[in-house]
Amino acid sequence: MASQHWRGFTTQEVANCYNSRIVHVIFSALWTAMLLHATLAVRAFNLFPQAYCNVQKPDFDDFSWLQGAAEEVVLILLITVVLIHLLKAGTRRLVKLSQSQELIAGRRALQLRTLAGVLNSIGIFVVVFMAAMWTLPVFCMDIKPLLASAGVAGLAIGFGAQTLVKDMLNGFFILVENQYNVGDVVQVAGVSGVVEDMTLRRTVLRDADGTMHVVPNSEIKIVSNKTRDWARVLLHVAAAYDENSDRIIQLLREVGSEVKNDPNFAGMIVAEPEVPGIERVVGSEVDYLLQIKTLPGAAQYAVSRELRRRIKETFEKNNIKAAGPAKVYVFNPDQRTSGQEDS
Repeated sequence: MASQHWRGFTTQEVANCYNSRIVHVIFSALWTAMLLHATLAVRAFNLFPQAYCNVQKPDFDDFSWLQGAAEEVVLILLITVVLIHLLKAGTRRLVKLSQSQELIAGRRALQLRTLAGVLNSIGIFVVVFMAAMWTLPVFCMDIKPLLASAGVAGLAIGFGAQTLVKDMLNGFFILVENQYNVGDVVQVAGVSGVVEDMTLRRTVLRDADGTMHVVPNSEIKIVSNKTRDWARVLLHVAAAYDENSDRIIQLLREVGSEVKNDPNFAGMIVAEPEVPGIERVVGSEVDYLLQIKTLPGAAQYAVSRELRRRIKETFEKNNIKAAGPAKVYVFNPDQRTSGQEDS
């Protein structure tokens, strides 16, 4: 069955478009949070230098400082609430996209919802943490010990879990960029097979022998997806050297056209078959190339098997000689000399 279309675009194009837009909105919100908080820090430092320079407790009998501090706190909280709402709006759009059954398969929808949850949690943590870091100094609280402790803890966790962090980051971008989905045939980290499961940490493959491979996402450097959008069948058909080339090319084109018009295979083929001509000449055989675009997966193998079967029948019907094995004649001069002496 051909790929689904929605308003003139394929399912894959629509999904990628929505993914890129939503992730762009989310990361824009995070960058905006950083810039606004930085701007707020400069403004607060100019208005209340004593709150940032003097870490002593203020005089609570004098409430004049409270008005300026309240303005800063309200501004920080307002910006924080706005950024959290923007972040949630982006993740809600991602969840809404995952619920659109006509665009995305069920397993991919689950992955998108997982991704939305991770983005929402990380984004809210970053925004709230930065807001807290700018709110505490307003009340003359020294945040240097807190930052130093957080830095030491972060360094220890980073050394202990750097591989896990790599796995999660790489898995995050694999999901965001939609490099492959469950059910795709891919080659990653030196192994190939069908993707049976994927998370932010690892990808599970099942090869043709039934062996299951668990690949950490940090080991995935290059992804070769063999079932994305379309596949190509390349057949090298060998015939005897003395056969008429134009005749063989015409027969191959007829075979390709027959398969293309066959109702059992028409839905699997996405482009007209092509026979470019002679691919190579070796000894007493000539190789002809037949290529055809098909849907990925099982359709590719079904079409290639049918093409081989019909090519064999066509060659037998038209008395086309197949290429035979190359013959090598070895002449031993010693045997000839020995025969002359015996005579």
